[in-house]
Amino acid sequence: MKFSGRRSRWALILAGNFFLALGILGILFPLLPTTPFLLLAAACYFRSSEKFYNRLINNKWLGNYIKNYRENKSIPLKIKVLTLSFLWLTIGYSVFFVVNIFLLRSILILIAIGVTIHVLSIRTLKQ
Repeated sequence: MKFSGRRSRWALILAGNFFLALGILGILFPLLPTTPFLLLAAACYFRSSEKFYNRLINNKWLGNYIKNYRENKSIPLKIKVLTLSFLWLTIGYSVFFVVNIFLLRSILILIAIGVTIHVLSIRTLKQ
């Protein structure tokens, strides 16, 4: 469903850009979920700009996240391993070298466990 109002269209494009930025940050920082943000960006673009939507879907790096999830409800094994590796490296570093408060350490570890369970619960794409 396309929005006809000019303000609505630009608001959705702006929201799509915001979610796209968060999705890209999610590639670099494993605590941010990449795929959901890219899916939100795609939804915003789909409703507001065919040009932005096609550009995102056909993007060499980001388009695969959306296509794999949309078509197969799965992610490649390589992405799972990379995600979990970065997650545990960054959380582990924070827990052992940055955070000195036991409660915060516990929260970080619980977050890492939750994200790990979530990532492992998503089907692995057979290639």
